[in-house]
Amino acid sequence: MLKLSALMASVCALTAASSALAADKELNIYNWSDYIYPEAVAEFEQKTGIKVNYDVYDSNEVLEAKLMTGSSGYDLVVPTGAFLERQIQAGIYATIDSSKLSNYGNLDKTLLEKVARHDAGNAHSVPWAWGTIGLGYNVEMIKARLGEMPVDTLDLIFDPKISAKLKDCGIGLLDSPAEVMSIALNYVGLDPNSESKSDLGKAEALMKANRDNYRYFHSSQYISDLANGEICVALGYNGDILQSQSRAEEAGQGVEVAYVIPKEGTLVWFDLMAIPADAPNKDAAYQFINFVLEPKTAAGISNYVYYAVPNTAAEPFLNEDVISNPGIYPSTAVKAKLFTQQAHTAKFDRVLNRAWSNVKTGR
Repeated sequence: MLKLSALMASVCALTAASSALAADKELNIYNWSDYIYPEAVAEFEQKTGIKVNYDVYDSNEVLEAKLMTGSSGYDLVVPTGAFLERQIQAGIYATIDSSKLSNYGNLDKTLLEKVARHDAGNAHSVPWAWGTIGLGYNVEMIKARLGEMPVDTLDLIFDPKISAKLKDCGIGLLDSPAEVMSIALNYVGLDPNSESKSDLGKAEALMKANRDNYRYFHSSQYISDLANGEICVALGYNGDILQSQSRAEEAGQGVEVAYVIPKEGTLVWFDLMAIPADAPNKDAAYQFINFVLEPKTAAGISNYVYYAVPNTAAEPFLNEDVISNPGIYPSTAVKAKLFTQQAHTAKFDRVLNRAWSNVKTGR
């Protein structure tokens, strides 16, 4: 009996060790949809022997809900700056040990300073990509309805007289209350990070005045819809819209999609890699972050998703149409009108979400 017990204990120990070893060779990633070139995950798996489970989401709110419940099972996530800022306060993330990242020096120091507004000392995050929210539009459809009117303006979606002219061809907006409302606040001349109920009421009134002219609120559908000519205007992420432009060109159906940063100014965002405090395999997460920071990997991401990467070593590997595109790398003058979105208090978020629900339902 003693020998049998010892044997069973050995078997259990071996099983546990085998399970631990298997866990060390598995990485669970939760990232934005359409945010990495197709071969990247396979390249990482071949290089490291680590199996990657790669899940996607299309809004910060979805990611936050998953993380706030705890025990998400994910080793690496990619929140936007303002969301990461308040999630840090909730103790969700592990501290980043940059000494484990041999490619950390490739990061743009100027952009790291901007990210530090969300994450003091860059203690909990490593930048993935950055960009703007602006207007994607179907060149021919807009010209047919608005003539020679300038298109570099949020009047297309916020002026009821103009948005009404575009209702028939379709307007799509991001389903992202914090981001869209901050852009609306800025449009009416208010602080985009205001938590005043009165200010929010003005932004809500602006949205409601145009609500009947919007076709939908969705954070990824506009990519294919613009490319297929299903809608004519979208307020969306620059890389998504530039992907749409590329798809339209490849389809060869005569659909011309363009992207513009509105003259009124808009939101500049940073998406940041972070390791949940309860991540099962932090070591594998570090290996993937370091892989993303490799110059060719970073350039491959930028060339595919049409977002800027904060990686100075990647520049020689960027396609010319990417690095010279002002919608990806805007001019100094345009940058001056860009603003960051700061984290909201939980109290304001409840008010904001009610206002957003009212806008979407037309109440």
